Amino acid sequence: MLAAPLPQARSGEAAGRSPFERPALVWLIVAAGLAGVLSWPDLGAVLRALRLPDTDDAMRLLQVRDLLAGQPWFDLAQHRHAGAPPMHWSRLVDAPIAALVILARPVLGAALAEGAAAILWPLLLFCLYAVILYRGVRRAFGWRAGALAVFAGTQAVFVTGLFAPGRIDHHNVQICAVLGLALLVARPAPTGRDGALAGALAALSLAVGLEALPVIAAAGLVLAATWLREGRPALPAFLGFGLALGFVAPALYVAQTAPALWSTSACDALSPPWLWLCAAAAVTAAAAALLRGGPGARLGLLAAGGLATAGGFLALFPACAAGPFTAMPDLVREGWLLQVREMRPVWQVARMAPEAVLAGYLPVLLGAAAASLWALRGPESAERRLMGIAAGVLWLGLALGAVQFRGLYVAGAFVPLVAGPVFDRAVALLRAPEASPRRRLGALALSLALCGKVWLLAAALPQALAGTDKTLEADHAAWQGCGAKQAVAALDVLPPGLILAEIDLGPNLLLHSHHAVVAAPYHRALPGLSAALEAFQEAAALPRVAARVGADYIVACAAPAKPDEVPTFAARLGRGEVAPPGLEPVPVQGTPLRVWRLRPAP
Repeated sequence: MLAAPLPQARSGEAAGRSPFERPALVWLIVAAGLAGVLSWPDLGAVLRALRLPDTDDAMRLLQVRDLLAGQPWFDLAQHRHAGAPPMHWSRLVDAPIAALVILARPVLGAALAEGAAAILWPLLLFCLYAVILYRGVRRAFGWRAGALAVFAGTQAVFVTGLFAPGRIDHHNVQICAVLGLALLVARPAPTGRDGALAGALAALSLAVGLEALPVIAAAGLVLAATWLREGRPALPAFLGFGLALGFVAPALYVAQTAPALWSTSACDALSPPWLWLCAAAAVTAAAAALLRGGPGARLGLLAAGGLATAGGFLALFPACAAGPFTAMPDLVREGWLLQVREMRPVWQVARMAPEAVLAGYLPVLLGAAAASLWALRGPESAERRLMGIAAGVLWLGLALGAVQFRGLYVAGAFVPLVAGPVFDRAVALLRAPEASPRRRLGALALSLALCGKVWLLAAALPQALAGTDKTLEADHAAWQGCGAKQAVAALDVLPPGLILAEIDLGPNLLLHSHHAVVAAPYHRALPGLSAALEAFQEAAALPRVAARVGADYIVACAAPAKPDEVPTFAARLGRGEVAPPGLEPVPVQGTPLRVWRLRPAP
């Protein structure tokens, strides 16, 4: 097994001085990795044209723009979306981005300030991620392993993707919070201060979004299990975590939620159902501090607390037990939600984009296996505990990612935590006289296999040699073109109106034009989602739905045809292959978008 020899060769133990013991060389390697992350080809497009990577980034920037324009702090509705649905996102992410926009305006002007903020925010968060990662790995494995962990972060596709310029969605904030939480829990003897800080970070992550809830629950269980095994010495960390989570989460909830909604339950955002869990953690931890007894008493308390927590949740908030999408009609679930790539199971994503599974899922799997072996066979307790925590997060991410690919997002950011020490051991084995060439090669191979970009390169090489097109990338590029600032802004020659378009065009239509939209890809806007799906199913439905929702314009994207595809009605409409009855074209120059309006009644 590759992991078996790794803990036996530490930095500085090798015979002879290795060039990798020189800090200048190691940090030069890190700098090269950072340069690869920072030299993004689309940097200018984000700055000048607000060409953001994802529809969620466009909607986030729109929220920031509305906040700066005077929309109240507690008003999270998108008022140019039909029905003005409230977003389930947090103002705690909007606020620092808005601050960057304000700071950039006097220097760059209003036209470039938003683009600069969209670049700076993920860059600042990446720096925070790198500092947290370096400090956590250095504490257990030494400075070189910490530095190589940062290098591994620059080679991890989820890290570079979620911290790329323009990624102002909330996943990168959650990654920083959860990584910091995990590293605090992973300390050999976490203190009450460590536990309290971990609980506060858990509360912050929940206030931003619920995606990391399973990892937070697992961290709480680790501290509870440690208290169960060790008793009073482990109490401060358990108590600090529970109390901080129980008090900070409500404080953040009050800070970002209108008082009129404090008693309203929401299954998709921090609200009473999830505050119940936070309060239960605080009560259980406080009860643990008052308990006098041995392991049996501790086990009884934890069992009683767990049953009361779960029972109360099911009794008080039964709808949330099935997840955030329980009220979604089948048309929206089948036609939209289950078509989103990040919501699909890994085997479906493997058919659509095998390179994404190779570069994303496989390093997490290898990292989980390597961390598990290290946790079992590591020579020092600090190493074993850190690797045990990393293994837990990675295995949990693999389980979540098998059902929904986005479950890998947080876990993918933990792969560098394993890859750094593996790289460090591979470097140490280069000069270890007892290490055979096979062991050296195996350690180096494992190190490279933990880098997602290596798998991307391996997946791209056959296609490059065969000269085949990447149809998925071509389709994405076509949608980027349809949602580009220049393409959408061309529609502003028309008087402001309500646009009926395919769902994914909604955020960019709102960001780059003065029009309103019927639909955008957000599950709280069910009437608009249903209308868009129904409208673009067939020619006869389009004018009927447009009239029903009061649309002033119908807009379609001229996406290119794919090989062997069975074109949908929406695709044929965008390419001008069909002319729906009851609609008349509206000529607009300088855009790939096609525009129609309802033909006036005779």
